[in-house]
Amino acid sequence: MTDMSAILDDIASAMAQETGRGRVADYIPELGKVDPGHFGIAVVSADGSMASAGDAALPFSIQSVSKVFTLALALGQQGDKCWTRVGREPSGDPFNSIVQLEADDGIPRNPLINAGAIVVSDILLAERSVDEAVEAILGFVRRAAGDEGIGVDAAVASSERDTGFRNRALAHFMRAAGNLHHDPEETLAVYFRQCAIAMSCEQLARAGRMFAFAGHTAPGSAELITPARARRVNSLMLTCGHYDGSGEFAFEVGLPGKSGVGGGILAVAPGKASIAVWSPGLNAVGNSKLGTMALEMLARETGWSVFGGL
Repeated sequence: MTDMSAILDDIASAMAQETGRGRVADYIPELGKVDPGHFGIAVVSADGSMASAGDAALPFSIQSVSKVFTLALALGQQGDKCWTRVGREPSGDPFNSIVQLEADDGIPRNPLINAGAIVVSDILLAERSVDEAVEAILGFVRRAAGDEGIGVDAAVASSERDTGFRNRALAHFMRAAGNLHHDPEETLAVYFRQCAIAMSCEQLARAGRMFAFAGHTAPGSAELITPARARRVNSLMLTCGHYDGSGEFAFEVGLPGKSGVGGGILAVAPGKASIAVWSPGLNAVGNSKLGTMALEMLARETGWSVFGGL
């Protein structure tokens, strides 16, 4: 991947020159401690080769990027029954909106906003303890990445638990509406720990291969999820993966992607590559500012887009 390595080096060099890097998510105290100067990017191609640049080997809190993995796991567990409890439409509102949830009678607009991901965590608790549900999520992510060393950052998980008042409000509202089947604190214990999973760009890019290659970690490898599941997750990443910035991301980058307030973004070029980028500073709608810019550059340089050549 000599050419890809050169492209990523150029992107990393360009990002190093940027002075407006966005603001870290300091409403979660542990995330507020992260140096906004970090930047990493990694790309895994169909033949399994990896190219990376910057801080691509440094672990970070993947936060809401975890939602695509828990969704894929829940769809494998309950199939289309999931859609009776969570919708599939873009939100157009902040990722932690309570107003929208009330207007929709406790049914989250999609599984990639906080309320929807909390419902997905509740689904994964069926016939499991909290620890068993977290281990199921970790086991799935580890298999996808081919890396048993992936785990939960306990300090971040504690920080989220101690400050997650709005998420508690969402969970209790859905419990009152009958759309949460377990104790809200148990469901939130799963949710906070899944968001605190720590991965590097290289690990995250490897884990995202199943979405890039129709459920496989590489063309011809054993199926990790069904092609239909991969397609459904990709479609939601494209329409809902960047909250109320999803339309702009689709317009500028043209790839399915999921962001997290830790500054990570997982993006997918179907049939071509799995891409992960990390820069902790966020833009006005809560997505990585430099990460988004880097993916725009990558899309221009490669011509990768689900909408055709750029």
